[in-house]
Amino acid sequence: MSVEVIAIGGYEEVGRNMTAVKVGEDVIIFDMGIHLDRISIHEDTDIDRMHSLDLIERGVIPDDTLMKDVDGKVKGIVFSHGHLDHIGAVAKLAHRYDAPLIGTPYTAALIQKQINGERKFKVNNPIKTLNPGGKMKLSEDITLEFVQSTHSIPQAVFPVLHTPEGIIVYALDFKFDNHQKVSPPPDYRRLKELGRKGVLALIVESTNIKDTNEVKTYSERIARNILEDLMRGPLYEKTGMIVTTFSSHVERVQTIADIAKKSHREILFLGRSMERFCGIAESQGILKLPKNSSIYGSPKAVNKALMKAEDNREKYLLVTTGHQGEPDALLPRIANGKTPFNIKRGDNVIISAPIIPNPTNAANRHIMERRLKASGARIYANAHVSGHAGREDHRDFIRMLKPQHIIPAHGDLSMLSAYGELAEEEGYRIGNNVHILRNAQAQVFNG
Repeated sequence: MSVEVIAIGGYEEVGRNMTAVKVGEDVIIFDMGIHLDRISIHEDTDIDRMHSLDLIERGVIPDDTLMKDVDGKVKGIVFSHGHLDHIGAVAKLAHRYDAPLIGTPYTAALIQKQINGERKFKVNNPIKTLNPGGKMKLSEDITLEFVQSTHSIPQAVFPVLHTPEGIIVYALDFKFDNHQKVSPPPDYRRLKELGRKGVLALIVESTNIKDTNEVKTYSERIARNILEDLMRGPLYEKTGMIVTTFSSHVERVQTIADIAKKSHREILFLGRSMERFCGIAESQGILKLPKNSSIYGSPKAVNKALMKAEDNREKYLLVTTGHQGEPDALLPRIANGKTPFNIKRGDNVIISAPIIPNPTNAANRHIMERRLKASGARIYANAHVSGHAGREDHRDFIRMLKPQHIIPAHGDLSMLSAYGELAEEEGYRIGNNVHILRNAQAQVFNG
């Protein structure tokens, strides 16, 4: 029985992740994401009214038309976690396949939200949930297992396929963090067990592999310490205060809320994506917000909250979207004077996110920070630790799993190649058992 790994999206870019694995006549799809940078926006993405063919042509969603030539039956569409570069295309593509959508409860709720907002297609695929540590039989020959992982969003997992030809591990995205508040540590014991059982192939992210500063990614506990130090003084000043971060980073949102709940300030979580990611997390008991906090998503509700904060700025902490300077997100609009809340001299702005590396983000963030400073704000930039594994974390991962074959993903050619170089340090060889794929290419392992 042959095993074929088909690279659909995410093998020439960071984003629009989608991979198919064919085992005999059965096909499992992993992820259906969007390429956020192609539309110059991030967590407030709204592509509900756009057609999939237009989005494919623009490079926003994966070009899955190649799946028409794959001779097999799709048995499941499996999602590793709830970031939009992994679930953002589900409403545009899933209806083409007669297969269930499978994710952890939090990921499944985000997928349902994505589908509910769709305006072009009717998506009737059943949604099934699987908890970390759980297993689900997808066909006679394939069993899916979710192994606990950690990332910058709750309930991220390593989806694992158990097949007659060996185990296939899909590792997009992860970090090794033993000190998160809302997520338990990765299941190292199970990963080592899989390594002993025999891993045929590891499909693995390469996001941070080139970053020499990210030799081993720091725990979220470090970000908590940074934020505690930065927020302690400003929380008690008689000035305005804003913190911006990834709205999907529920762990970071929990930290911000925990630090601020002891102050006299009311915490206002503002933005459509804040309402989406944090609202679902709160309803599932993952996020525990204090009584002195509220979430506002609609433009009308956000403006009303901002009007309240403008009149009594020292009584509120604003937690907003817009850390990349995206023109239509909330913090850049505040910086541009397009909201009821105006930056005044002495206001404090904490940016708990890095610049996601591309020229557009760098330019937008520079413009936003310059405008905030021009209005008199004091800025604390990059209060952050990465959600992606560093180089030495990947080395540990390879040693745990001992895969026969490695397929780097989630990166451009330089990142995939850099992962290949790391693998060669561990005894692998590019072109032999490390396979650098491009979108629309495949790698076959014959049983």
